Amino acid sequence: MKHKKVQQNSLPRICLISSGEADADKGILLLDQLNLLPADIPCIVQIREKHLQTKQLSALALKAREIRLPEGSLLLCNERADVALAAGLDGVHLPENAVSPDKLRVFAPLLILGCSIHSPEAFLVAEQSGADYLLFGPVFDTPSKRKYGAPQGLKKLGELCRASSLPIYALGGVTPQNAAQCMDVGAYGTAGLSIFRNTSRIVETLEQFQSILNP
Repeated sequence: MKHKKVQQNSLPRICLISSGEADADKGILLLDQLNLLPADIPCIVQIREKHLQTKQLSALALKAREIRLPEGSLLLCNERADVALAAGLDGVHLPENAVSPDKLRVFAPLLILGCSIHSPEAFLVAEQSGADYLLFGPVFDTPSKRKYGAPQGLKKLGELCRASSLPIYALGGVTPQNAAQCMDVGAYGTAGLSIFRNTSRIVETLEQFQSILNP
């Protein structure tokens, strides 16, 4: 079956990445986040729980799939195409060193496939191998990424956005206060993990992002 190219403007502009700290049996934080998503704010949700075994990850994905998400939302699994297919998810997000999208298309032609990129070289590989969207970062300083080096900055983000026909999400230290700067240099949307951890403020945070990313 031939892959149907994703229309850029059909993708949500907010990408919520799970904490990576899900309980092996329940994944309570992720499920709470999904249940709190405002009905009028579609999101890409990436289940990123690398520490879970296949059985545990599959169970969490199935629970997440049962939750009614805002219309237009997409539920993806980090790297595990087998889990995404078994749980009926919408797609897979691939780390920079993972298998290329064109190889996954052979047995999963309908999945949406996104790629993380951190360099111009990775950008070219992802774009040429058929990614549906790209996630670039870290754009700003963020504690979780300091061990990997300095932030990439808005200039590099803008250069990639101008060079690509794909939607690019800015990741790393992105907040409602600086999201507009990412959009000004060409980002399609923003992605985040820690900023969505506080479930008592998640609705407010999403509404702030929504007003900036969808003026």
